[in-house]
Amino acid sequence: MIAAFMASRSTNPTSEAVLDYYTRQSAFSSPGRHAALFDALPSDPAGIARAVQGLLIYEHVAEPFYGCPVDDERRTESHIRPVEKIIDTLLQLDNRPLSIARSPEHRLVGICRHFMLLAVAIFRHHGIPARGRGGFGAYFNPGKYEDHWVCEYWKAGEGRWALLDSQIDAVFARNLSIRLDPLDVPQDQFIPSPDAWRKCRDGDLDPQLFGIEFSQMRGLWFVAGSLARDLATLNGCEILPWDVWGAQPAVDAELSADEIALFDTIAVLTADPDSNFDAMRRRFANDTKLTLPHSVFNALRQRQEDVFQA
Repeated sequence: MIAAFMASRSTNPTSEAVLDYYTRQSAFSSPGRHAALFDALPSDPAGIARAVQGLLIYEHVAEPFYGCPVDDERRTESHIRPVEKIIDTLLQLDNRPLSIARSPEHRLVGICRHFMLLAVAIFRHHGIPARGRGGFGAYFNPGKYEDHWVCEYWKAGEGRWALLDSQIDAVFARNLSIRLDPLDVPQDQFIPSPDAWRKCRDGDLDPQLFGIEFSQMRGLWFVAGSLARDLATLNGCEILPWDVWGAQPAVDAELSADEIALFDTIAVLTADPDSNFDAMRRRFANDTKLTLPHSVFNALRQRQEDVFQA
């Protein structure tokens, strides 16, 4: 597997076709009828991060970090998938321009995926290539790699992708003693799903280090599920981290040889999505085990849902 994985890494420049694809809004990232409201939002990474932080609050630390209790009704906001519906809810909470930061109680309750997706949507609105990446953060729980989603944006002046973690504001950083630059997260601090898969498969890291600490969900099966969702996200289907369909393994499942071979292939394709762009797009479109269906199983709600329902 090492040879195939390393062969997928390319020094070729990212093509204009790839950049064009990630400049266009997806069905999930599109602000739809609210597009004009994005005109007043910043286009630089720092400004975008501040704007997102003024609109969203992370569900699991809302009360301890921001003094904002979240009741069960408000927690349903974290299940909203498309940006257009995110903006609908934000405007119901506070109908002022999106450029105005809300107080914590008037921000939409979400998780890392919502911070990622809103940042992606703003970048794309301003014509800057951006995409979501699923993987694992090393900066939340020392010694462990926590399930996480970040925005990857194109730094044209340097000809490279950079990672923006718009979830990490000053409050978040202070409470968790996070000292990295959230506008350009170091590559050793966020491990994309294909890299995590390779490190686990090659024996470099224990699969039990990867997952979600507070729910005690860890293992190779978890990394495999993240791989499938990262593939979907790279193909413009920026779903929820707990949406399940197709090839994704069950909780604590032992993977079969065929499943491992499938995820080996996905990891090779997504390790360098620019060089493998056409093959990655074809595989996602044509493999029924990977293609996003019209409905998915919401693992938190334990029910089947249409992907565009709140």
